[in-house]
Amino acid sequence: MAFLQANIYSNTLGMEVTIDVILPQQTYKKFGSNSVGATEDVPVLYLLHGMGGNHSVWHRRTSIERYVKDLEIAVIMPSTDLAWYTDTQYDMKYWTFISEELPQLCHELFPQLTTKREKTFAAGLSMGGFGALKLGLLCPEKFAGIAAMSGMLTLVEAKEQLFQVRDASYWRGIFGPEETWRTSENDFTYQITHYQKEQKSKFFICCGTEDELLLSSQIVVDLMQKNDFDVTFKTGPGAHEWQFWDTWIQKVLSWMQEIMQQAN
Repeated sequence: MAFLQANIYSNTLGMEVTIDVILPQQTYKKFGSNSVGATEDVPVLYLLHGMGGNHSVWHRRTSIERYVKDLEIAVIMPSTDLAWYTDTQYDMKYWTFISEELPQLCHELFPQLTTKREKTFAAGLSMGGFGALKLGLLCPEKFAGIAAMSGMLTLVEAKEQLFQVRDASYWRGIFGPEETWRTSENDFTYQITHYQKEQKSKFFICCGTEDELLLSSQIVVDLMQKNDFDVTFKTGPGAHEWQFWDTWIQKVLSWMQEIMQQAN
């Protein structure tokens, strides 16, 4: 595998943005295992960080590079600050960046990446789980599968919990006044029950049994099941911690492989 760090300029954000990238590379080693390097139509996973993280956190806290070594997939890990993958009230358009500009830039810089929906995925933890689920609900034409790990997936139901994490002014700066949340693109309970897209992504949602955000995942999964979404829901021992995410990203990768095999 090749591991790259790219500093790119975002016209949408009007600033430099850093992304970490894992790409398949063909290697022949005298010691250790060889690896295959695909040169075209490479499946891609957009892997999103949580609050307090950045582009480097998945690579530093998990063994993601080792986990994808034999899978011949690319992993794109962008830095998106604390904006919750949203076009904020203070004119920082992180949703437009992550859903439109970033894929365009990645295909420009790394032309071996696939352009096929059935080989394109997004996943994330906590805030990144929110961002991944949003991509699946609002852009299903782009993603075959979406994985949300330990995600804060409900806004209105978790408002008081959110206000304990950061001051109310922070959340209003991102999502707007609380009275507008319920019918916005950021309220997934509303988006699921009013879903009007022709296509639907497949979803993998997981959360630790000791995680305070478990109820948030359960609320969203229940609604998805009632509205005929293809959703896999798993729980396991663990809290809101990297030990859980390092274990479960491996399960997410296996789930992705199954989707691609079914599409062939």
